[in-house]
Amino acid sequence: MKINQFISLKNYNSFQLNAQSHHFVELHERSDFKKLLDKHGGQSIFTLGGGSNILLVEKEISVLIAHINTKGIQTVNESDRNVQVKIEAGEIWDDVVQWTVERGYGGIENLTLIPGKIGAAPIQNIGAYGVELKDTLIACEFIDKSTGELREVDNAFCQFGYRDSIFKNELRNKVIITAITLNLSKDGFHQYNTSYGAISNHLLENFSNEINLTTIRETVRQIRTSKLPDPKIIGNSGSFFKNPIVSQQQLKHIQEQFPDVVHFPVDKDKVKIAAGWMIEKLDGKKWTVGGAGVHHKQALVLINKKNATGMDLLELSKRIQSNVFEHFGVHLETEVNIIDHKYTCQL
Repeated sequence: MKINQFISLKNYNSFQLNAQSHHFVELHERSDFKKLLDKHGGQSIFTLGGGSNILLVEKEISVLIAHINTKGIQTVNESDRNVQVKIEAGEIWDDVVQWTVERGYGGIENLTLIPGKIGAAPIQNIGAYGVELKDTLIACEFIDKSTGELREVDNAFCQFGYRDSIFKNELRNKVIITAITLNLSKDGFHQYNTSYGAISNHLLENFSNEINLTTIRETVRQIRTSKLPDPKIIGNSGSFFKNPIVSQQQLKHIQEQFPDVVHFPVDKDKVKIAAGWMIEKLDGKKWTVGGAGVHHKQALVLINKKNATGMDLLELSKRIQSNVFEHFGVHLETEVNIIDHKYTCQL
């Protein structure tokens, strides 16, 4: 476990921002977590996984960055209907989705092509196309940064919400997630979720409505790649903002001026409004700040068009938030985590 000096983070964050780490270490073994905490203490450590849901505002990061690369997937319990698998924090999320589909294990196929690593998944409660991580997660393992204690907690402890969890609130910066355990269905017991968005139509048009784990994964892959830029080619972090949830009364107020507002029911009292629709309605796809811009196919995605800085992207996001609030009376929350000198996290 060697600590390296002055490492560029351009290849460690999906915005491709050329921030520099003054102190950088790779964690490959489970034992490395305790060694790191024993030597450096927890609060001054920035734990980094896939870097797919962060915006590095600062050009220089002086705290120690620990890049998590622990690997491993193991079956811990199995029945006729289900299988429970424990996955190390350094595994790449989409590789794990592929692993489950190849083995006929269902539950996360709709989460295809979500970037990042396993360790960040419960922090964000990642989700797409009607499925969230909370639907399959049964346990989360983490190390308390202040005591070094290793704990395993259940789903309820995580306090999952829409792109939210206890790890973004009460336990923010206080723990390092080391592994998660998922409960997945086996062949003959899958409950496919194909009602969200364009999945059902795409399955009908491209797979003659043949519904299985493989066709759903491929459908989601095709839909996502048609809308979202590849971060290896164009720096981005996927959806920058959450779709806001508002009351029925607030929706009616918005509809008075914008009757075509795109929205989805949440429950009898609340609806979710498409944030991308609001940005596009304000002609936001044309907005730029420095080297940062809005993607021409999906207004929820901010991109590094040409040598953008973290500050360019931050200022663009603030402009979007300000304009959306001015015209719709709705505050957009960032899905991407803003990382400045005050913030450390595991992403």
